[in-house]
Amino acid sequence: MGTRSGFAAALTVLASALLSACANGDRGPINSFVAEVGPASPEYIPDSGDDGSVVVGLSFSGGGARAAAFAYGVLRELDSYVIDLDPYERTLVDDVRMVSGTSGGAIAAAYFGYRGKGGYHDFRQRFLGANAEASMRTAVVPSNVVRILRGGVNDRGKFARWLDENLFDQSTFQSLKRADAPVVWLTASDIYHGTPFLFTYDTFAALCSDLDKVKLADAVAASAAFPLVFTPIVVSAEAPECGYQRPAWLDRALEDPDASLRLKAYARSLVAYRDRSEFKRLRLLDGGLTDNNGLAGFSMERAAAKTRHGPLSPEEAVRMRRLVYIVADAGREAAPAWGASSADLRIRELLPALSHTAITSSMRDGYDALKLAIKEWKNELVAYRCGLSRAQVRRIRGSAAGWDCRDIDVTVEHLSFRDADPRSHAALNDVPTRLALNEKQVELVIEAGRQAVRSKPSIQAAVAETRRQAGLPVAMGR
Repeated sequence: MGTRSGFAAALTVLASALLSACANGDRGPINSFVAEVGPASPEYIPDSGDDGSVVVGLSFSGGGARAAAFAYGVLRELDSYVIDLDPYERTLVDDVRMVSGTSGGAIAAAYFGYRGKGGYHDFRQRFLGANAEASMRTAVVPSNVVRILRGGVNDRGKFARWLDENLFDQSTFQSLKRADAPVVWLTASDIYHGTPFLFTYDTFAALCSDLDKVKLADAVAASAAFPLVFTPIVVSAEAPECGYQRPAWLDRALEDPDASLRLKAYARSLVAYRDRSEFKRLRLLDGGLTDNNGLAGFSMERAAAKTRHGPLSPEEAVRMRRLVYIVADAGREAAPAWGASSADLRIRELLPALSHTAITSSMRDGYDALKLAIKEWKNELVAYRCGLSRAQVRRIRGSAAGWDCRDIDVTVEHLSFRDADPRSHAALNDVPTRLALNEKQVELVIEAGRQAVRSKPSIQAAVAETRRQAGLPVAMGR
């Protein structure tokens, strides 16, 4: 479930345990093999189909249903901002071209990618208003410690099956190939290599597997597979040769002394998937272990880009005037009671504190790295655009009139419960890390997501300027 309170959730499972030990359940691999290697990850994110002036990227953190509700609130608020009427009414959600998620955030990210702008509204009814824990072992039966000792209480036949039957309708990654779909990056953790595991075509090509045949439910369940609560999700690396050739970015990452350590580690893991004969199976757990804010997708894609403008196409790089990248972080910030006590910490207090410290520090570092990567990307975009001839600009834009190669505005924002109404902070921090919440909690967190968007002057300024450029009144009625 990828949250600061993760260890507390594990202790709850250990203490209250779940149903009695019985059959092994579904622990088989989620992937199948191909005789011939499939396509590499697309070099560019999908074209929006409109004028391309605005590109929106979203990253949704872990945190169970709480994170999914916060993400949904962010989406609904962005969907209320009309930014153009020509040639059709368009909101900021129409321009979401990148969406990534970890754990609870992966549920929302995958569903938005699957259903798109026109269909994601029923997420509240189908997931937030449902009880995803109904399929899971949650009864208080001490004998389930046996299941924990065997690797986890709930196998793939529980949560993944519920998602498949109740939310994703047995759909696979093939369903994300609609013309209007954003690129979707879902992150789990490869606990053998200690790296993020991205559900991308590059990853599955290295496994001689076909990502298009992987169920969305299995990928989301892997991203949300909190240790002990769930058994690891298995991915097989036993495929025979399929003609796989390393992508150029992988060798560049391994050879470049200045490449980031994270990118190098990810590249080495892909090499291992194909080159190590003794390596048979991957085991995936909660993406929050390696990337709780779901930022690895963009960071890896940008690092792997072959061009200054990637992952935008040359045409998108010329048309874009504004990038809005929002990180929705649904982590809790409740102050522990032991802060006012002089007594020694007990293990039930120490483990959540350790988890909170490690994940909070990691998330700050990840967000800072994202801001730096986007700043550097903007500089590369400007250099690319300013290097174009007027003839090239005319070919893409239709005219070079008014062209300013430096006219790119970038907004990067981190949204959290701190950005909601202060009167709701205590209640928000009391919302548990579960896969099912009551109606009052769902409504509270959705509204917090909407308030967080409204609270950011940079987002409001970006909306106002985009409306002005489209000839619309800057102020919007509510």
